Amino acid sequence: MKKQSRKSIKKQKNERYTFWDFILDLLFWIPELLFWSFRILLRLVKHLWDYF
Repeated sequence: MKKQSRKSIKKQKNERYTFWDFILDLLFWIPELLFWSFRILLRLVKHLWDYF
């Protein structure tokens, strides 16, 4: 099942995407981006460790 963003759901229901919706989306995406970068870094270190 594809995860839909809050913006696309509101668009389907013909509701407005407000400033507070944007802030909430931003608050959910910031930690996700941080964790993503750490996962990439850890995976890179692991592969380098296995290589040597």
